[in-house]
Amino acid sequence: MKKQKFWIAVISKEHALRGIEGNFTQVCHGKQGPLKRMTAGDWLVIYSPKLTMNGTDKLQCFTGLGQVADDVVYPFAMTETFIPFRRNITFEPCQETSILPLINELEFIPNKKSWGYPFRFGFLEISENDFNLISSKLLKYEISR
Repeated sequence: MKKQKFWIAVISKEHALRGIEGNFTQVCHGKQGPLKRMTAGDWLVIYSPKLTMNGTDKLQCFTGLGQVADDVVYPFAMTETFIPFRRNITFEPCQETSILPLINELEFIPNKKSWGYPFRFGFLEISENDFNLISSKLLKYEISR
C-alpha cells in the first residue's frame, strides 16, 4: 500500500470556500503540476494568508482540510480564456484556525522569524506530525484514517 502524504495548498479564503463547497481544489493559479503530486488518499490542508486573492486583508489561518478523492486531475473552464486544473477533494467540517499559535511547533517552518517563507510556492508537502497538529486544531471531530 502507498504511503499516505500530507500537503498544504496556499489559497485565499474566498477561493478556498468555493473549493470546499464544490469538493475540489485548484492551486498555484490553476497549474496542473502540483495537483499531479497528490494521489488518492493523501490529505490536503488549506492555508489562507489573505481573505481574497488580490486583497490586502490578512487572515493567516488554516481554512480547510480534506482527503484526495481519486487520481484524476482535470481541466475546468472557468471562462473562455481561463481553464485551470482541478482535483476532487472530500472536505471535512472544520473551524478556521490561526497559524500564529502553532508556528513554534510546526516542523516545516525552520526559521520561526521568517515563518511565511515555506508558503512562497503555494503548495508544499508536510510531515505527518505537522498534519496531525494542524488537523487537531481544524477538525470539529476526530477522523479515522
